[in-house]
Amino acid sequence: MDLNSRLFDSIRIKPSCDEPKAAAEATCEAEGCTAPGLYRAPKGRRAEGQYWRFCMDHVRAYNASYNYFDGMNDAAVQAYQKDALIGHRPTWAMGVNRTGPSKPEGEAARDWAYVDPLGILRANGVGDKGRRTRPEEPERPKRSGAVRKALDVMGLDEAADSAAIKAQYKTLVKRFHPDANGGDRSFEDRLRDIIRAHDVLRAAGLC
Repeated sequence: MDLNSRLFDSIRIKPSCDEPKAAAEATCEAEGCTAPGLYRAPKGRRAEGQYWRFCMDHVRAYNASYNYFDGMNDAAVQAYQKDALIGHRPTWAMGVNRTGPSKPEGEAARDWAYVDPLGILRANGVGDKGRRTRPEEPERPKRSGAVRKALDVMGLDEAADSAAIKAQYKTLVKRFHPDANGGDRSFEDRLRDIIRAHDVLRAAGLC
């Protein structure tokens, strides 16, 4: 890249805002100073986002004496520094429902919200916005590997009972039996697998 190319001389950048123009027109806000106020200086605590406009000499003098904690005692400074670790947000012990009836009298409500549809963060099992969480699913019976494989062959889950197994067996036999397919024996292997699976389940006392 040739930095001396004349193409660079034709580049024009449009200002993104009117701040440079405003800064050039501002006058130093120090008393008795008429120099351009080209430099910003923060106004201080409880005036965040607001700035003074100073010239170079006065902004240096201002920065040398600037103290954000001016007027605060040591305890207040320590409390501010402690709160800064959590972004100055209110905190409370785990398990305390700040929006529920158990909130201590005079305590302010939290200023942020979280979504907890399963009620994990609530001791009383109530999810976000008072919604009740779904009840726990009943524990499924423990099946052996052979039984689980047999149920899978028949298209059933582990919670299937005797009635469901018998009904599914009858349905599958009717579907894949050669007599039901015009004598077509292409489904015989599938039918054998279903019969073996049913035998395994019957031997396990499930049907």
